[in-house]
Amino acid sequence: MFLRRRRRADERTMTSGVLLYRPPHARDEATARVGMLVFLGSWAMMFAGLFFALGVVRWRSPMWPPDEVGPLPVRWAGLNTVLLLGSSAALEIALRAVRSARLASMRNALRVALGLGLAFLASQVLLFQRMVDAGVRWDAGAFGGAVFGLCGFHALHAAVGVVGLTAVLVAAAREALQPARHLRLRLWTHYWHFVGVVWLILFPAIFAGTGGG
Repeated sequence: MFLRRRRRADERTMTSGVLLYRPPHARDEATARVGMLVFLGSWAMMFAGLFFALGVVRWRSPMWPPDEVGPLPVRWAGLNTVLLLGSSAALEIALRAVRSARLASMRNALRVALGLGLAFLASQVLLFQRMVDAGVRWDAGAFGGAVFGLCGFHALHAAVGVVGLTAVLVAAAREALQPARHLRLRLWTHYWHFVGVVWLILFPAIFAGTGGG
């Protein structure tokens, strides 16, 4: 009887030990994910405020864009949309590749994602120049201030994302990303998707209905 009780006590102790055990890296990953969610949530609130300001400006404007502004470069902005969406798609391919242990495919997809991200940033600079040529000035009226404020703030986030993707690619080249350990790729993929979603809202908010070329 004593031996049976002792065995049951040992089994309960072993079971509780298994249930309470959690690998240290799992706690670190959970903390990192929560941190990224808080970070993105704070930036989402800031973008929401900027979009609200843009909506007020557009609602109060008798014409959009104002009379003094020429046709906006809608097609160029559309090209930037394609570049950004392509970069996000490449990151998803990289994420699926690392989960299935196709590390070479992951690295190739990361190179494509980073290249398209850099192309997006370069194209954004040209977009700003075309908007200036169309008569949009950041310091001349609410329209220019709202447009360049949103576009510039978004471009800043895209630049941070490009730095992050560069770090992820370096880690992949050093074989630091493996099927069981690729948290940094997941986090920066979430971040880059956030940048893409903001642009998908920003693009029609500024350029829809402008009749630009």
